Amino acid sequence: MAILHGIHHVTAITGDAQRNVDFYVGLLGLRLVKKTVNFDDPTSYHLYYGDELGRPGSVMTFFVWPGAPRGRQGPGQVTTIAFSVPQGSLDWWATHLRAAGVPAGEAGSRLGDELLAFADPEGMLLELVAPARPDTRPAWTGGTVPAEQAIRGFHSVTLSLIGEEETARLLSGTLGFRPGPATAERARFETGDAAGVVDLRSLPDAPPGVTAAGTVHHVAWRTPDDATQLTWRDLLAEAGFDVTPVLDRQYFHSIYFREPGGVLFEIATDVPGFTFDEPAAHLGTALRLPPRLEPLRSELEQRLPPFTVPAR
Repeated sequence: MAILHGIHHVTAITGDAQRNVDFYVGLLGLRLVKKTVNFDDPTSYHLYYGDELGRPGSVMTFFVWPGAPRGRQGPGQVTTIAFSVPQGSLDWWATHLRAAGVPAGEAGSRLGDELLAFADPEGMLLELVAPARPDTRPAWTGGTVPAEQAIRGFHSVTLSLIGEEETARLLSGTLGFRPGPATAERARFETGDAAGVVDLRSLPDAPPGVTAAGTVHHVAWRTPDDATQLTWRDLLAEAGFDVTPVLDRQYFHSIYFREPGGVLFEIATDVPGFTFDEPAAHLGTALRLPPRLEPLRSELEQRLPPFTVPAR
């Protein structure tokens, strides 16, 4: 049986590249691991942040749509992204965020984990979670946040839905997640891996989400290689889902489908990774394009807005 290994990446939308880089690199301490374009709309950036190598399970990505209006978070979307941080670090993070003018609530607890909630500059809901089971993934030591407090990767995503029953059946059936702890407000499903948690929330009376700046476009789940991905495509097609052909995203291969609640799911391969076209020491330092777009490099470099990456 094919097995998913948790979150591969999460892709959201921003209207301002510089503000986005300042927040996710300068404040949260992630590494810009790839500066490229949206392969379906090469006149806009696609920025990738993550750990030192952009390992699957650490990668937060953004489509940059300059001047995009603010979206609305609601059913049919991933509405909260949670990053994993070390136990005992939440007080440091609360002070760090507030010093930068980012409102952060008091640390709380949920389903056995400690957490701190806040939002990015465009209102996208984020959490820092200090999980009860320590996260052993390495920290990036070259970022703006000390390694003792640094983000290790994703902890979880929360899906908001009109009703959760069909999505729960997909997760625990075809996709192989295991039911986890639950409350009256949320149902948890887990793969057992780091970045292997998804929470479902039913919001039957809420207006549906509107995709634009400050909202999540899709969440991608990990599969190790191309052969396993093809197995997933067959399984999903047999289950009645309208799944795309395999698409080459240069750093991984992808298939997409919508789960019953309307959230766009992707299944992405772990390989070949972000060192495919530049060495580890130079990740994210230059605009990278797939071969088919290289003839447009001069035009794209003139159209894409410049930005600077905060230094440590």
